[in-house]
Amino acid sequence: MKLFGFELTRGDATPAAARIEPQITASEEPSGTANPAPWFSEIGWGGGKPNRYLPRISPERSEKHATVFACCNNIAGDLAKVPLKLYQRDGQGQDVRVREHPANYLLNVEASPGVPAAVARFGLIYPWALRGNSFAYAPRDGGGELELVEIILEGKCTPLKAGRARFYDIEDGAGIQRRVPSRSMAHLRYLALDGWTGRSPLQVASESMGLAMKGQETAARSLSGAHAKAFVKMADHYESDVDRKRNERRIKTQLTSPDADGLPIIGPEDDIKSLDLTAADQELLGNRKFDREMIAAIYRMPPSKLQMLEYGVKANGEQQAIDYLTDCLFHWSVLAEGQCAMAFLTRAEREAGLFLRHDFGALLQPTIKDQIEAVTKAVGGPIYTPDEGRQKMGLGKIDGGEKLNPAPNMTRNEPDKKKGKDE
Repeated sequence: MKLFGFELTRGDATPAAARIEPQITASEEPSGTANPAPWFSEIGWGGGKPNRYLPRISPERSEKHATVFACCNNIAGDLAKVPLKLYQRDGQGQDVRVREHPANYLLNVEASPGVPAAVARFGLIYPWALRGNSFAYAPRDGGGELELVEIILEGKCTPLKAGRARFYDIEDGAGIQRRVPSRSMAHLRYLALDGWTGRSPLQVASESMGLAMKGQETAARSLSGAHAKAFVKMADHYESDVDRKRNERRIKTQLTSPDADGLPIIGPEDDIKSLDLTAADQELLGNRKFDREMIAAIYRMPPSKLQMLEYGVKANGEQQAIDYLTDCLFHWSVLAEGQCAMAFLTRAEREAGLFLRHDFGALLQPTIKDQIEAVTKAVGGPIYTPDEGRQKMGLGKIDGGEKLNPAPNMTRNEPDKKKGKDE
């Protein structure tokens, strides 16, 4: 303490230790504006040494492959169109539906002002399947209640870390730059070996995706009718070198330009020999089929969902739907549910037994005949009361419908044979 420029201290005073704040640095995750280079590097989004014989790819370029788009679209579309319900597990192990909670409304009705929940959930799952990372801003009010769930574009989000704590520099829907903690963000990450650094499945199988993209380019070049590789034998008598160069450029343009019709006009002594293989020699159809199977395996997608119908017929369509649910959707939904619960539910709520779960009943809707038969058997089981069975069919209650019907083999009233003889 100073008085008139003189330092006043007590004899037993000790200088206070300087406070050291943890350093906040950009994480090593391949996202955001802090580290944009990997998105424009060679195959693998900057991971590993690129193969110089394969084309460069990026998330935007990869989704131009129809199979990649179909896989991401199927996963995101099917997870977005089913309800994401909130449950609480009680002490007896029963799962009870919780309706009076902000997360229930934000995840199934309106995620943010003017944005339907289904649209927001699709926008959260699709980039997660494509890029391995997706982000949503989920702030809370003064009472700790969720206010909204707002999708944040990956280019407008930079993950940061200070020790084990995570932060995010984002631009929200109002265009405001914010730095928010992880408790206010939903960060979906896939194949995160450290729990935080998400990786795209296309990044892990980068060279295989490079082969698929190269095959697509080769197929496009073959269908264009132009030969990219050929040698031209030209006549050696021209009036000048300028004429020779002009004719050389003309023939080259006819061979390589995608706008050319592929029919160059040459002189009587000129000759063109193609070095390209035909589509049959290259087995392009077989390679394209292999690419589809490979990408489907990367996403755990059954072939039937990609219209690869040679693997199944209508007779086993129901079994294919079950396989799709158990092998593909359950894999992605469990990861999404756990990571969303970390953001949309507080720790106290999670400790109290609250959790999120997709309701896949809408994907396995039976026919009306199967539904009536199943409900009829359930009512006579006895499992449902008549009112409960009618409620599932969308019908109203009836008199006496609240009573559970006993099983038929327990209600037979056989006549007393001895009494009948006496009478």
